Amino acid sequence: MLYSLVMLRSIFWKPYSHLFIVGDNSGWSIDEDAKALLRIAKDLEISASRIKRARFNLSQVVYYTSQFSLNDKNIYKSKHRISVDYYHGKPEQDESFRKCFDSLKNHRQQISRVRVSTKEMERLIKSSGINSEKVMRIPIGIDTDLFTPQTEIKKQEARNKLGIPKDAIVVGSFQKDGVGWGEGNEPKMIKGPDIFLEVISRLRQSFGGQAKLWVLLSGPARGYVKNGLEKLGVPYRHKFLKDFRELPELYDALDLYIITSREEGGPKACLESMAKGIPLVTTAVGQCKDLVNHNGNAMMAPIDDGESLSKFAKLVIENGELRNGLINKGFLTAKENNYSAQLPLWKDYFEGLINDKNS
Repeated sequence: MLYSLVMLRSIFWKPYSHLFIVGDNSGWSIDEDAKALLRIAKDLEISASRIKRARFNLSQVVYYTSQFSLNDKNIYKSKHRISVDYYHGKPEQDESFRKCFDSLKNHRQQISRVRVSTKEMERLIKSSGINSEKVMRIPIGIDTDLFTPQTEIKKQEARNKLGIPKDAIVVGSFQKDGVGWGEGNEPKMIKGPDIFLEVISRLRQSFGGQAKLWVLLSGPARGYVKNGLEKLGVPYRHKFLKDFRELPELYDALDLYIITSREEGGPKACLESMAKGIPLVTTAVGQCKDLVNHNGNAMMAPIDDGESLSKFAKLVIENGELRNGLINKGFLTAKENNYSAQLPLWKDYFEGLINDKNS
């Protein structure tokens, strides 16, 4: 039905005047990117639609929000201008990343635009031989109308709903870190679930006798972390959300957010936690590496350095002055990278890609 409707309407479209946005149909992070991009396109008065797949062969623009779409040979057979988000994954790290990078290199002439979120990926994508003018860096932004600052009232309401004690120290982790979409008992090591458990173990030793340490989880495939927390004897809640708009309420329950990843394109939690006023402790990964000013808007440790992450987390929990400083400066960073602030970057991105805003 959608296919027929699009084909009918397309008769009246000028070439390359319409933007089709393709998610990964998982209902998780990448699909949220597609929704955000649709809002951005409309703010720029670009005619745009979200679709599951680009089956029709039209002279329009297709934006793939998953870099792994590049592995589909069929996308290069169409008349579309191809745009893609390419967030993370060095070819030497994993066979799937190597295939993706090879697809980029082999089809670099047919790809019209690549959006990266970090300086590191910008360098990598340009090394493929693609025209450097096709590569643009725009951080994964944040909706500061949705992610509004935590208040004490919000904090207690969120904890009451989750059954978490009022005086608990609550650490958050809301990312997918297991292989596949099932229980996730096999860890996805680039997300650092082993380091996360190391940090929690160290914090338990520091605070176990003074206040009860809790962990709040969200996201799919968290089995490895849940099993580890049970072995450590650390209480937790795992709230898998069907609606992304419920996520800010989970942040309201936190005292601290910890990122332990080894490889990231974002993560989104970097700006989400800052927008919510939740102190952030992170590895020097993804766009955190670009956006974080250590001891300013967040605390940052080297990748795989569980000892430093634990030390910084303990310091943030115990030092109110430090914590308040991180919150205030973090909120400013989030505001500087919200969707409205990014509109000039997106205008430049679509210049020459979309020929005419009128449908």
